[in-house]
Amino acid sequence: MGIRIGVLGATGAVGREMIKVIEEYGLDVDELRLLASPRSEGTKIPFRGSDITVHAASPSSFEGLDYVLGAVGKTQAREYAPYIVESGAVFIDNSSAFRMDPDVPLVVPEINGSDALNNKGIISNPNCSTIITCMAVAGINRLSPIETIVASTYQAVSGAGQGGLDELEQQVNAYVNGEEYEIKKFPEQIVMNVIPFIGSMTGNGYTDEEMKMQNEGRKILHLPELRATCTCVRVPVMRSHSISVTVKTKRKVFVAEAEAAIDSFPGVSVTFDMNGRDYPTPIDTSGRDDVYVGRVREDLVDDRSLTLWCCGDQIRKGAASNAVQILKFVEENK
Repeated sequence: MGIRIGVLGATGAVGREMIKVIEEYGLDVDELRLLASPRSEGTKIPFRGSDITVHAASPSSFEGLDYVLGAVGKTQAREYAPYIVESGAVFIDNSSAFRMDPDVPLVVPEINGSDALNNKGIISNPNCSTIITCMAVAGINRLSPIETIVASTYQAVSGAGQGGLDELEQQVNAYVNGEEYEIKKFPEQIVMNVIPFIGSMTGNGYTDEEMKMQNEGRKILHLPELRATCTCVRVPVMRSHSISVTVKTKRKVFVAEAEAAIDSFPGVSVTFDMNGRDYPTPIDTSGRDDVYVGRVREDLVDDRSLTLWCCGDQIRKGAASNAVQILKFVEENK
């Protein structure tokens, strides 16, 4: 008997990608139930050669489902979570609503998949940049525990949803045609610019997006003492995030062993030669699930630190694919 899956937020960028990934992965699906806000009622989304109609989500929408993939904001996730759990389905939530709840596993299957099996009806999908960074450094962490992370993220506009994609496209066209820019989704113009501010300010000078690297990284990597400092930057790239990462390990890890460990880690590739270069770019990873890593080198400040560059598609591995992979892992290990 196949599984019955609901997608909450099916018409958004991540929701649509979840549907695409379910089809690509060839899951044995008896029912795919697409749910969204009332304004999306009646929208049709293709799946396996036919169109599925989107219905407005309600408290009774989840009866009979085995899993619900959440692609909505934290407010809606908190609203519907009790109904999903009560229905008996497992809620795999892409929002930040439950990530730091000690009773909710925060999971990247290649790193801490077994955590997902100890769920109470809710499993959280981590922040996109955190997933990509943790995937890039998890192999090093297996060689020697990571003590600190210093990171700068270069985040594509699709991380802000469809509105981010639309705004960059509009501003590119305006730039070419000498027209005025519309600024709605981002605090400044994004075309021909970078914005070193993503999220909301916390009380320590960092944004909540920047604090996720430490807070979520501790939970995913099982490193409760991990310290991380991060600067998140929005860049005029359509898709795929890039991160510059420096990690300090308990013992010195040499470049060659780090590269071997990274390259052998599932879902990660070291780009020793990508079109004549040793580093990935966002375009290289767009539409892919693997995280690419390059420019692994000794840090010149600290003898026990390594610096690297990584890229990953935040709509796929940073969101949709990771959620579907969690579903697969739970289904295959229950």
